[in-house]
Amino acid sequence: MPEPLTLVTAVTSWTPDPVSLLVIVLLGGWYWRSVRRVEGWPRARVVAFYAAGLGSYAIATLSSIGVYADTLFLMRAAQVILLLMVTPLGLALGAPFTLLRDTGPAALVVRLRSLLHSPFGKVIAFPATASVLLIATPWLLYFTAWYPAVLRSAVVDELTRLLLVLIGLVYFWSRLQLDPVPRRFHHLVSVWITLVEVVGDATLGLTLWFSGHIVAQDYYQALGRTWGPDLRLDQTFGAGVLWIVGDLAGLPFLGALLNRMTKEDAKQAKEIDQVLDEQEAAGEDSDRPWWETDPTLAERFKRR
Repeated sequence: MPEPLTLVTAVTSWTPDPVSLLVIVLLGGWYWRSVRRVEGWPRARVVAFYAAGLGSYAIATLSSIGVYADTLFLMRAAQVILLLMVTPLGLALGAPFTLLRDTGPAALVVRLRSLLHSPFGKVIAFPATASVLLIATPWLLYFTAWYPAVLRSAVVDELTRLLLVLIGLVYFWSRLQLDPVPRRFHHLVSVWITLVEVVGDATLGLTLWFSGHIVAQDYYQALGRTWGPDLRLDQTFGAGVLWIVGDLAGLPFLGALLNRMTKEDAKQAKEIDQVLDEQEAAGEDSDRPWWETDPTLAERFKRR
């Protein structure tokens, strides 16, 4: 049983989790070594990978959140949101698979490319698949025997943490499309799916909030904790974190999507202008509608 949670212990409590430290060292070292081999790698990607990605992972597993995750439902909820929504977004913004493609061993790159374009890769990268995985995971965690197993077993706990990051990474990799994907979808699809997912987060939070069922009640009662909120209030706080903080964590993702849309639209407009300029210089018919000469829409509106 850790010390009672106060403002001081929330700041000063840290735990040297070996698995988390190993993950941070290995991923951080590989990314830094790989970036140094690529000329002109964007600094923003480096900041996102280390600060938002590995930084949030360290906070979720090594700080007071990790210390109190087995004691307070509230802290475990905060850890789940960080590992499922924040850490994977930061890692995905760092474009690690592009970096691996450009610097990794040839044999490994060939295998990954083959996996990417396999039926499994196409299914897992489909927007609906990734979204279902992201939404269903917290429901399965809190409403099955999975959650008590996480609290009672250090092995299940560590594997669950890594699984949450992996599921989130698949989601943001397939939606941001910074890295190679089997098939590209317009970012408006991701925007609409994200709005639907807000409803899913709210439903989970409200269910935990107003449900009469206390998740892992036997485990928490056996702890004999004499400080902090009671089990009902603790779960209510945790439900609020899953709902409100979960939605707030999605705002940077929406911002990244809008940024990608703006850049791609500007790039497409530049390409269209260049084609039109070339046609005008060549003396081609300038009275034809622009969509008949647009490289993207030419086949669709081809004259019969």
